[in-house]
Amino acid sequence: MEQFLFNQLAFVRSQTLKLMEGVTEELADRIPEGFRNNIRWNLGHIYVVCERFAFKQLNHPQQLPSGFSEQFENGSSPLNWPASFQVPTLPELETLLKEQQERIRTALGHRLQDKIVPPYTTSAGMVLETPEQFLSFNLYHEGMHLNVIKLYKVILSRN
Repeated sequence: MEQFLFNQLAFVRSQTLKLMEGVTEELADRIPEGFRNNIRWNLGHIYVVCERFAFKQLNHPQQLPSGFSEQFENGSSPLNWPASFQVPTLPELETLLKEQQERIRTALGHRLQDKIVPPYTTSAGMVLETPEQFLSFNLYHEGMHLNVIKLYKVILSRN
């Protein structure tokens, strides 16, 4: 099961990275009408939530560049980013997203069944208590944002 989970994580991440192809810095910053986030925010959010799910609950150090936690967490928006926030470039986000996968495998490959006390309840109401459960739930989370990025690319290409 361990190998299958890591293969799934790699597959979903490869799909996210593939969606970045052809996205310019300008396109990544455009917010479609009626929405509050952009492609860049979705990429940063995928990274931040995966860091939290993979590392924070096990008290492993997270690799979060300055300002990432505040600017890409749930409820945040580029509409509210402070002028002082150093917005990551697409190549920087791509590198972070690529490297994250190997860090997760190295840190958690032998700890997938460790119990987390207390268990964590997601905003959607799902209770997670092992790294395996967190990483499985991350597949759902990243898939949702992958679909949002696809939608944004379609909407923005029409304008």
